[in-house]
Amino acid sequence: MNIIGIDLGKTVFHLIAMRPDGAIFTKKRLSRPQLIAFMSNTPPSVVAMEASCGAHYLGRLLVSQGHEVKLIPAQFVRPFVKSQKNDYVDAEAIAEAAQRPTMRFVPIKTEDQLDLQAIHRVRERLVERRTAVINQFRAFLLERGIVVRTGRECLLRRMPEVLATAEAQLAPRMFRLLTSVVAEWRAIETEIAEMDREIGMIASTDEACVRLQTVPGIGPLIATAVVAAVGNGAAFSRGREFAAWLGLVPRQASTGGKTKLLGISKHGNTYLRWLFIHGGRSVQHRVSREPHAFGRWLTELESRTHSNVAGVAMANKLARIAWVVLNRQEPYLRMNQPSSGGGFGLSTLATPVSDAAQGSSMNSLRSALTSA
Repeated sequence: MNIIGIDLGKTVFHLIAMRPDGAIFTKKRLSRPQLIAFMSNTPPSVVAMEASCGAHYLGRLLVSQGHEVKLIPAQFVRPFVKSQKNDYVDAEAIAEAAQRPTMRFVPIKTEDQLDLQAIHRVRERLVERRTAVINQFRAFLLERGIVVRTGRECLLRRMPEVLATAEAQLAPRMFRLLTSVVAEWRAIETEIAEMDREIGMIASTDEACVRLQTVPGIGPLIATAVVAAVGNGAAFSRGREFAAWLGLVPRQASTGGKTKLLGISKHGNTYLRWLFIHGGRSVQHRVSREPHAFGRWLTELESRTHSNVAGVAMANKLARIAWVVLNRQEPYLRMNQPSSGGGFGLSTLATPVSDAAQGSSMNSLRSALTSA
């Protein structure tokens, strides 16, 4: 079967076609309609592309035309680029990388996965914007001698007092500006709340998300983010690979037969790794450890290392458990007991811990902001 490497663009695509022996027999520069028409008239081939923006849509389209599509992470294509870089050289490197027997590929995401991922991206942007608005509000107050203790919750609780003090001490123009910043904050909180409701609804109806939420430290936010990113986890052969993809394993600098381990690698999905680390910390501080098989392990680990290290180690363990839940399509069982139905040990009565990013007092905080 021939191998076709495509260098993706917004409107222009560069294509290299190779025979199974590696000989190039076609080079083309095509627009999007021309590419679709060309591939529909091409015999079934292996089509390789970088896993970049637009690759999943085009991948689904090419699969419907009978081609075998392979999406490759961009960092794995880079070593195959020869000499000077241009679009044809990139397409050739993609085709070369697709032929490697040990190459790792990215599964094509469904439209539902992309929609769910988009919700998380918008929510992440809103949270960042909220943080920026809060920091700006604090800075305005600090410049005029009004200091509030660090923490969003504290600022929300003291909002009526702060606004009353600002109205008494500041010029009317500055007070109006502060009230407009607070109004923007309220609007952002409303949008985040709407996103949270939609994510919660999806998490309660999707079977994979429901199973993931039986894992301690995994709530609707993490569950939906995992499903959006990896689907059923089929791209990984074991939980360790999933944890390594998240960057939750030590970075190595080994040589000469001597193993040297550094901090975590921080590879892969930054957003998902951040969520898992917060989930690990929530297990440290909120979950009763006695019913769980990892309880004694976590307690012993905390006794000999820093709590932050233990939190990341817990995140690693949660990621590996999450992969097993997805791969085996069975819920997590809390007790370290054999299950009667072939599960991997725990009762479905396990109560998930809410995501740390949402917090247990989210609703009360939003109410306080609304009434401020």
